[in-house]
Amino acid sequence: MIERRKFFYGWVILIIGFIAVVAGYICRNTFSVFYPAIVEEFGWGRGNTALIFSINLLVYGISAPFVGNLIDRANPRAVLAVGAVVMGAGVALCSQATTQWQFYLLYGIVASLGLSVAGWTPVVTIVMNWFVRRRALCMGVLGAGFGTSLVFAYVAQFLIVNLGWRDAYVAIGIGATAIMVPLILIFVRSRPSDMGLHPDGLTSAESKQVALDREADESRTEWARTQWTFRRAIRTRQFWLLFAMAFLFLGVVEQILIAHQVYFYLDAGYAPMTAASFYSVFGICFVLGNLSGALSDRVGREVCFISACLVCATTLCMLFTLGEASPRWFPTLFALIAGLCIGTGPCVFYATVADLFHGTNYGTIVGTMVMGFALGGTLSPWLAGYLHDTTGSYASTYVLLIASLLLTGLMMWLIAPRKLNPVHH
Repeated sequence: MIERRKFFYGWVILIIGFIAVVAGYICRNTFSVFYPAIVEEFGWGRGNTALIFSINLLVYGISAPFVGNLIDRANPRAVLAVGAVVMGAGVALCSQATTQWQFYLLYGIVASLGLSVAGWTPVVTIVMNWFVRRRALCMGVLGAGFGTSLVFAYVAQFLIVNLGWRDAYVAIGIGATAIMVPLILIFVRSRPSDMGLHPDGLTSAESKQVALDREADESRTEWARTQWTFRRAIRTRQFWLLFAMAFLFLGVVEQILIAHQVYFYLDAGYAPMTAASFYSVFGICFVLGNLSGALSDRVGREVCFISACLVCATTLCMLFTLGEASPRWFPTLFALIAGLCIGTGPCVFYATVADLFHGTNYGTIVGTMVMGFALGGTLSPWLAGYLHDTTGSYASTYVLLIASLLLTGLMMWLIAPRKLNPVHH
């Protein structure tokens, strides 16, 4: 009797993951447009105000490995739903904040803990349980969700202009929770086996044959045959190079561009809505970059990642000449190219982590990578603000961004996933 191929529920999981990432990260990635409004109202320095964002990332990163471990063990629906409620409440309550410490508590700690529990680490862990052969595609879709949240900067700016930043925070916090919680509780399932299915939508016979083929494949490297645990992973050079890449690329480069990019345009003489429009172009292209990162399933992880780093580093040189005298198309071109390149990186990075270390402790491993990103993200927005406060420009920040991109490209080459566990062409 021939077994019929069932509808693969993994596509539903991926769609819910995309929506959850969009709704959740709107709460954090719109900080770039709230940032000038808060500075203007309270008269705080850019460095101290950016510390709100830095604390958010620090708490998010420190909690990520524990959240990953929790997802490996607990009911993901309950965990994600509770996280969404806590996140939305923290963001909405920022509308009542009048002092820095209140922002540090509500946005920096409460909202961040909620996002960690309902965000990238648990969503990626669940999705990777459902897919093996399309990892970069899945990471691209989830990363596109992250990028889509950047596009909502324009919507957030519209709300700030028409409602004020306090009511805008209420709308975003409550809206995100109302979207995420019902979808999570109704649709999320942790593993294909929970529904009598197999990864990638294979039938039982196909799944068994894939397992047999993998065991019989003499071309598979010793690395690919290893059953990776967290303890085994942290003893490898590749794990710590990936951790450093998360710190520099995802933490330093990506987060400075998210937290300070609107200020890049404001300082060049553009109006707030115009600056938010440029930032939204960056977000749209970030989405496209994530989707194009799926090409690494065919051409290899290094080719996509290193190319993105080199092109982005070259493009960042444009910022040294950004000003009132520069052509009007200049910021749009920068946002377009930088968005594509920065968007490609996370997709390929997390696909590489899954290629090298997917196993029973994957949630803990990917959570540790998120911690590396968050440690870099904790330092970098504050540092960029501090450098601007002390020097009067972002020139030294641009140098930092370029150096970080070149260094992470070199690290990907040294990790050499092409030799350890090549993607299937």
